[in-house]
Amino acid sequence: MSNSSAAKMVNSWCGFTSIMPLFVAPFADAYSHNYSTIMASSFIYLAGLAALTSTAVARTSSSSSKGHKTKALPSSFLIGSLYLISLGQGGYNPSLQAFGADQVDDIDDTDEELPSSKDEDKSKKKTLFFQWWYFGICGGSLLGVTIMSYIQDTFGWVLGFAIPALSMALSILVFSAGSPIYLYKQQHHDEDDSKANNKHLINNMVKAIKHKALKCFYCGTNPPPARNKSEIILSELELQETSLCHSNLNDDHNNGRNPKRSRTCMLAQAKVVLRLLPIWTMLLMFAVIFQQPATFFTKQGMTMERTVGFGSATFKIPPATLQSAITLSIILLMPLYDRAFIPLAQILTRQDKGVSVTQRMGIGMVLSIAAMVTAALVERKRLDDHETAPLSIFWLLPQYILLGISDIFTVVGMQEFFYSEVPVRMKTMGIALYTSVFGVGSFVSAVLITLVEVVTRSQGRPSWFCDDMSEARLDNYYWLLALLSGVSLIVYVFLCVYYYHHNETSESEDEH
Repeated sequence: MSNSSAAKMVNSWCGFTSIMPLFVAPFADAYSHNYSTIMASSFIYLAGLAALTSTAVARTSSSSSKGHKTKALPSSFLIGSLYLISLGQGGYNPSLQAFGADQVDDIDDTDEELPSSKDEDKSKKKTLFFQWWYFGICGGSLLGVTIMSYIQDTFGWVLGFAIPALSMALSILVFSAGSPIYLYKQQHHDEDDSKANNKHLINNMVKAIKHKALKCFYCGTNPPPARNKSEIILSELELQETSLCHSNLNDDHNNGRNPKRSRTCMLAQAKVVLRLLPIWTMLLMFAVIFQQPATFFTKQGMTMERTVGFGSATFKIPPATLQSAITLSIILLMPLYDRAFIPLAQILTRQDKGVSVTQRMGIGMVLSIAAMVTAALVERKRLDDHETAPLSIFWLLPQYILLGISDIFTVVGMQEFFYSEVPVRMKTMGIALYTSVFGVGSFVSAVLITLVEVVTRSQGRPSWFCDDMSEARLDNYYWLLALLSGVSLIVYVFLCVYYYHHNETSESEDEH
């Protein structure tokens, strides 16, 4: 497989893997529990890792055999094993994270149709959970880019793939051993009503989107008259904008099945998710910036002075190694968030949590913009000094560290925000919304690069992404990302103000 084909396959696989939870989550929420989804997807994940290991074994056998023609497995088998891993991760990652958050989010039984409780103590627990969850993810990532990279380079790909497969099998055993002590969210509707409600969820979301589009098309005036009961319910929801599921759910058992009320509750849930989509969209530029360290930051580092040491004891730093600075900054600075930042924020804002989850995401977005500005300034200096003496690669450290700090704020905030703002029955969907930001963001980054390349080449000048780094203008691209992210941040602030004002208005109407 050529380098270009391999790069395209990896990019497509990364984007597909991040988006996959968005497609798996609705079915996991509707037709299964988190625990059963975790177990099923874990075995799919393990099967993909085993298949990937077998491709490495077959390739090693075919290359080491002398005098015997051993046919290696086709590349389609390799691609299939990778996408089998994607399918496993699509159910495993969001379900496991939602299930873990359920252990600290002990929601009252009567609130299972509504978004998570806003109780301050529970909110703090969830914040700590998502914070240390991401800390663990970064710790595992650091082990992957250091120890596993060394094993793969030194002992080969067979052992490099076999260790993750064996680790996954061991994790399944450890996870299943804790089954008796886990907290399971119970369903209080009877089975027939629950299944009927869940089957209507996706259809109701489509109808709600259609109704929103009709409203926009008619410029805020009333849409055409409703033709059936479901459209009447949609119209009433649009006018009232209030939760219709606040009454005691046990009424369904006392009064018998109530399909109309069930559909109304599902519509209310769908509207909660739809109101999150504008904020989700504004976070895409953060995901685009998230792609830069593995691509253009590394390209910058290749042209800079990378030798450290004196005399014969010198070492040339691989430019991709600096990506570990992001993970290290998260691991080292994450504990300071609770011990230093939160106490200071509590003094300034006079809030128990210090900052709200949307403020936390906004701070991270500001830091990501600062990282792009820093990257643009460093790149400009590199271009100015490349003919005299190349800059040290350590000039890139500030932009890496800024991105690491921004992750502490925005990534953790996104996890908590999407988990907390969806109905309890759709927690997996909430985590999937978070992961899909990075999947869609990777595709948006690719499209943006293509557009910039086409526009800059049409002017008769070298592209901003020219292979000759002395003629490339990555600094202009970084300024463009900073500008687009600044616009997204401004819109994000207005959306958050509207979102919480709308929620407060709805809650006050419910009380009356």
